[in-house]
Amino acid sequence: MLQLTMLKLITLSALFPSAVRPNAGLFVRERMGRVAQRIPLVVVAPQAWFPFQGIIRWFRPHFRPMAVRYEQMGALEIFRPYYLSVPGILKDFDGLSMALCSYRTVRRLQRQTGASVLDVHFGYPDGYAGSLLARWLGLKFVVTFRGNEDRTSRTSRRKHLMRCASSADLLIGVSEQLRALGESLGAPSERTCVVGNGVDLSKFRPIPRGEARAALGLPADVPLLITVGGLVERKGFHRVIEVLPKLIARHPGLRYLVVGGGSPEGDNSAELRAQVERLALQDRVVFCGPVAPERLHVYYSAANVFALATRFEGWANVFLEAMACGLPVVTTLVGGNAQVVCDARLGLLVPFGEPAELEAALDQALQRAWDAAYLRTYAENNAWDSRIELLVRHFHAVSAGNPSLTSPHA
Repeated sequence: MLQLTMLKLITLSALFPSAVRPNAGLFVRERMGRVAQRIPLVVVAPQAWFPFQGIIRWFRPHFRPMAVRYEQMGALEIFRPYYLSVPGILKDFDGLSMALCSYRTVRRLQRQTGASVLDVHFGYPDGYAGSLLARWLGLKFVVTFRGNEDRTSRTSRRKHLMRCASSADLLIGVSEQLRALGESLGAPSERTCVVGNGVDLSKFRPIPRGEARAALGLPADVPLLITVGGLVERKGFHRVIEVLPKLIARHPGLRYLVVGGGSPEGDNSAELRAQVERLALQDRVVFCGPVAPERLHVYYSAANVFALATRFEGWANVFLEAMACGLPVVTTLVGGNAQVVCDARLGLLVPFGEPAELEAALDQALQRAWDAAYLRTYAENNAWDSRIELLVRHFHAVSAGNPSLTSPHA
């Protein structure tokens, strides 16, 4: 196992858990918390700030909750400088603002720790900010594309993504689709690679379905669908709800667990509840609210099928979480989904925006006998350990200026 003693990192990610947003960016914390066991690192998590956002909270009480400026989370130290971000407008300037407002914090940490590599998550605004900070401070620059870059590349911020991609010493895509996007934006192929997210097998483990349902107060003998994620349009809870009436006709007693709450991306829970009421599904759709990661395995274990009718994903952690609990996946053929659900024994893929095909796939999945042991084995083969070993090698290669240790197909 490769051991690194000299290399030190600064991780930059605006999306990182805090006491006020405990479920934001869990996948970043999961990855970098494990990397920190091998390579010393500190986290800079800039917070968007606007002078009048307190007034906005009169109308939107949960708008931009502000976390403490410094926090220790286990072995991780997190620093949270503010950066100016005007709500809804001037988004082309968020990356520059993040860089300028984070400069003093990153420079101080660089001097205190001797860090040589800046590890950044998401292409914009974080990645663009990271490309500027790395140039100003003489740091090596690694960026991970995680899912929003495809949409951003079709806006006026494409030029900032191109700057980010072309200047990165290493661009990591959590899926092949995102790696290829980075290459199309100017990252040399030899400085790109794929490292998907992993799954924590100690947290996500199956328990007997009857036991799980009893713990949640759910009927023991009804078919059960589940979706876990932020209650935002992109995740497609409403698309599953739309096809429930026809599914219920074929699967009497069917229930649908909606697990999650609002996220930094938004909150359309009111719209979802209105849809449920309009379709008279109040006794069929269970809004569970946000659930702590340590408790999610109970919800997964209670269900028959995991559904995610998403509009786009980079690498959806929830797929591996569900599979680790023995649950098959029905999802849309977008982003990196086919890279995760890469075998018909793991689940079914359907075209996005085709409700009839989504309905048919869910119907088929509910009727089919799935091999829970195979699903668990697949998750075990995608545990974090192998991912972290690969990431450590990549960080070492970047620090040493040796691109031969990286590979576009890693």
